[in-house]
Formats: sequence, structure tokens, C-alpha cells
Amino acid sequence: MAQQQLDPTDPSTAGPVSCDALAGYLRAQATEFLRSLRQHRETGGASSGSDGSVDAARALRRSARRISGSLHTFRPLLDADWSEGMRPELAWLSGTLAREHAYSARLERLLGALNRLSGPGTPAGFPAQAGREASTEPKGNLTIGAAKAGALLDRQLTLARTRAHSAALQALGSSRFHAVADSVAVLASEVPLTPTAAMADLRPSAAAAEGRLIDAVGTLPLLTAGHPYNAEALVHGLSADTAPQPQDAPWHQVRLLLRLHRYAREVLHGEECPVDPRLLGAGQALNQHRDAAEAASAAASAARTPRIAPATAYALGVLHADQRHEVEAARFAFQQCWQKEAVRTP
Repeated sequence: MAQQQLDPTDPSTAGPVSCDALAGYLRAQATEFLRSLRQHRETGGASSGSDGSVDAARALRRSARRISGSLHTFRPLLDADWSEGMRPELAWLSGTLAREHAYSARLERLLGALNRLSGPGTPAGFPAQAGREASTEPKGNLTIGAAKAGALLDRQLTLARTRAHSAALQALGSSRFHAVADSVAVLASEVPLTPTAAMADLRPSAAAAEGRLIDAVGTLPLLTAGHPYNAEALVHGLSADTAPQPQDAPWHQVRLLLRLHRYAREVLHGEECPVDPRLLGAGQALNQHRDAAEAASAAASAARTPRIAPATAYALGVLHADQRHEVEAARFAFQQCWQKEAVRTP
């Protein structure tokens, strides 16, 4: 089935969109970046871990991603040296700030799955409950090993989260970060456009971003993903290799391209950008895909821990398989959302 335009506004019939829209968008995101940074410092920064600092860090990442994505999509209209120097720094900052939250969410996801898989009333998952495993009436190998598997995951991911927290704290105090903040502060008042940008139309660059998304989706095995419980994600996920599953990479790439397409729509439409439920649904499915794939990788990594008990390894293996099935379910959800969009477009 041929893929159609996602944007309900046909760019071939809409009027030109000038670079004023891009400049205004970048200034607004830069202002939001600086506001979030100020809030982050006022709430105690990365060292406090308060709700205010967490929200501020999330807003900081959000604005950094939007600035970086817009610099990528509309790079022909921006000063090349400036934009190419700015983008990797914003990506570094966003990635550094995201890791602590990612480890925390991954641990919560895995412990929740362990509790679900081992059945009600089972003390699976939390280290405080691990000591009660011996007094628990055995309900099979999964129940026996689930508590110790949860304790192992808690130790490993909590350590990773602590290291990520320290890395974020160090990054926010570094000269590299201050240079990024200074550049964003300049961007809030002056956007370095090319001399010819004043006569340019933003729509071709936005359409190119959409085209890259459609091409990337075209490489995905959507026919296979359209059959629930086809087990492809599970079978290919049972490798002993510690590297990320290569079959996941194209789906992760589509997730990034979908995000760039959304940002380009925001630039074109400004504050009146309509919420497209189809894009929202596709993005949510791909986020679930990423989370489940990374959780499965964490379970597999824990299972390779030397000298763990067979029951613990068994529980981690079941957990890994469960998360790979979640990967498969997310692919099915994306396929359903994407194909409905293609059918609905005349």
C-alpha cells in the first residue's frame, strides 16, 4: 500500500511559509531552554532530585531536542558553521540529561513485569522482599527466582542511575555546558540565517523531513508486524550477543524521524499546530517499542551475571521473553496506526 502525506494540510496548495516562522520558533525554544535552566537552578538543580528539578530537566531536554531537530531539518537556511557546531552539543546535553530518567523508568518497568509474571501475592521484584523468598511457598521456578532477579536488576540499574545522575551533575557544571547555554542565549535574540533565507519557503525542507520518514517506514517489515504474536521480535531477540539487537535499529530510526517530522509541523503551524492523533499514536507505539527493547536488553544483561542461581537466570529469561513480546506488540500497534492513516488518506 502506497504511503500518503501525513499532514492534513497539503503543502502543495498552502501558501509559502517564510523563515520568520523558523526564527520565531527557534527563539521561543531558546527562551524556554533558558527558563527551564533558571528553574532547574532555583529548585536545587541535579543534586536535589525534587519534582521541580526533575520537571525542569525534562523541559530542558524537550527544548534542546526541538532546537537540535529544527537545526537539522532546516539546515540549508541556517549558517552552516554555527548550526553544525550547535547540533551535536545539544544532542550531547539532551542525551546526558535523559539517562537518569531512562534507568529509573526501565527499573520500574522490569520490576512491574516481574510482579505481573510471577503472579499475585508473590514477593517478586523489590530487594526488601528478597529476604522473604525462603518463606514463600514455591509456585514454580519463576516464583523462586523472581525476587532475586528483581534484587539483581535493582542493584544494577540503581547503580547505572546513580552514575547517570553524577554525569548529569558534572555536565551541568562543565565549561562545555556553559558554552551551550551561552549559544542558546544568543539564539534567543538572534537567529543566524543565511543571506538567501529571507526569500525561502520552509515547506520544501519540511516535506523532505516527511519524505525521509515515509522512506524509513517503507523499509520496515510491516506485513509481518501486522500479524499479532508472530514472535519475530522474540526469536531474533534470543541472541547471546551483548550488542543492541540490529533488527530494532530501523524502528528506532523511524522513531527519530517521526519526531523530526512533528517538530517541522510545529515550525510550519506555530502555536496553532493541530494535534494529529495519528502521529501521536504512532509516536506512542514507537516509544513503547524503544522502552521494551531496552528493558529486554537489561534483562538479558542481568542474566549474564556470573554465578547467579539457575532459578534467577530462568526468571530473567522469562522476563526477557516478555519484553521482547512487548516489542512485538508495539510493532503491531504502530503497523495498525500507520496503515489506518494510509487508508484514511484519499
